[in-house]
Amino acid sequence: MAFEFIQDALQQRRQQQLFRQRCTQDSAQGRVFVSEGRQYLNFSSNDYLGLACHPKIVEAWREGAKRFGVGCGGSPLVTGFQSAHYQLEQELCEWQGRSAALLFNSGFSANQGLIKTLLGKNDLLLQDKLNHASLIEAGVLSGCQSKRFAHNQLEQLARRLGQREQQNCLVITEGVFSMDGDQAPLRAMAQLCQQHNSWLMVDDAHGVGCLGEQGRGSLSQQQVAASEVQIQMLTFGKALGVAGATLLCDQDLHDYLINFDRSYVYSTAMPAAQAMAISAAIKLVRADHSYQQQLQANITLFKRLAGELKLPLSQSTTAIQPILIGSSERAVAVSQQLKRQGFWVTAIRPPTVPPNTARLRITLSSHHRREDIHALLAALADILNEQDEH
Repeated sequence: MAFEFIQDALQQRRQQQLFRQRCTQDSAQGRVFVSEGRQYLNFSSNDYLGLACHPKIVEAWREGAKRFGVGCGGSPLVTGFQSAHYQLEQELCEWQGRSAALLFNSGFSANQGLIKTLLGKNDLLLQDKLNHASLIEAGVLSGCQSKRFAHNQLEQLARRLGQREQQNCLVITEGVFSMDGDQAPLRAMAQLCQQHNSWLMVDDAHGVGCLGEQGRGSLSQQQVAASEVQIQMLTFGKALGVAGATLLCDQDLHDYLINFDRSYVYSTAMPAAQAMAISAAIKLVRADHSYQQQLQANITLFKRLAGELKLPLSQSTTAIQPILIGSSERAVAVSQQLKRQGFWVTAIRPPTVPPNTARLRITLSSHHRREDIHALLAALADILNEQDEH
């Protein structure tokens, strides 16, 4: 029988408590949502500022659909680059202090396209060991020499940079790491790359909107100038509440990607209505700091209460607050018990995280209420204490 490995692989996943399934939600993204007829408090969404259903952003998409329709009909080099796309790119450049921006349908495609287009067999890619799968996989597929350094370990990165033989070297880190919520030391990393004549790229999918002045992200928060980081990747589907991504860079790289990045050249562009919604989200974040302030207040409350309950806290000070459980079986069991009590908290298991580090990835949002956080942590403490007693 052909392709027998499919059933074998699925069976192995089930036995290891690593089998994944989708759950259908029947309501809009928000503080609460409905799944299979039941309402849950949502502690797993990346909608960090609660903007996915903001009236101004929804209205911007509606107006964009009226003006441009619901699809653009082609790639950006054919019919898919409309005035709304151009205006969004210009706004991104002004917001982030960049000379050029390029829009993509997802952060995954932006990362993959950039690495596979920029790096060849004679180039070196150095990545943080905990970088997103889109970055790690692209390094393997690009054909370049790809190496990783221990998480946030600048000494090891410096050694790898000092030992390199290639003329071209790209270092990539995340601004905020998606599974641990901790942050990269961007200022020191930028200085190190400059000393070794290497480029630095920061994937700030989980920092933009949440951190820095006017929500500019990790570079702004750590007071790193845009000129010190050659490439930024930002996504629009997390704190900004919409979808899509951008690469920010200089004009030469921008033009090079337009001509040679196959994931850009051969993909249908995002709808212009979506670009208008993203633009509205950026304007909202820049003008109204209360979303960031409320998110920070919720993070502070969460960490204080979790500490009082002696829950296994991480060092994260961002919206991502993982509770390390260890075994996949136990993480799934705790997640299911929370679900029965009306809390949606996803268990994250290998291979997304290293072996024996399964966790509850709790994400906080500005739309969570104090009583939501109190209730979640009280329920979680009771579940973990009961398990420990057994």
